[in-house]
Amino acid sequence: MRADILGVERRRRWSSDDKARLVAETLEPAACVSEIARRNDLAPSLLFTWRRQARARTVAPASVFLPVQVTPGPPAAGPPPAKRRRKAAGSIEIDIGSGRRLRVGSDVDAAALARVLDVLERR
Repeated sequence: MRADILGVERRRRWSSDDKARLVAETLEPAACVSEIARRNDLAPSLLFTWRRQARARTVAPASVFLPVQVTPGPPAAGPPPAKRRRKAAGSIEIDIGSGRRLRVGSDVDAAALARVLDVLERR
């Protein structure tokens, strides 16, 4: 049996340095993987595979426990600030116009609200 060499191997071999360089290039801000692949004459899927493999090799460092000493701090200066309330039940929202809105609680004094609306209407 006779075997002839018909040509160069179709599959290219990429060195680890070349792979690392191309993966680093894809991680640059505003980098386009498809453009980098096209420029280097390789499939974008191969670059994504190399990126995935690089992430798998980058293992997070193991957790380390450090000694901690707790010391008493200064006493609190009163109650914590009140949280801003969301729309309360029974609140009224009045669309004044020009993108302005007035929100009042259901327990608002009707006479005071009438005076405020009168002033806003004159503006």
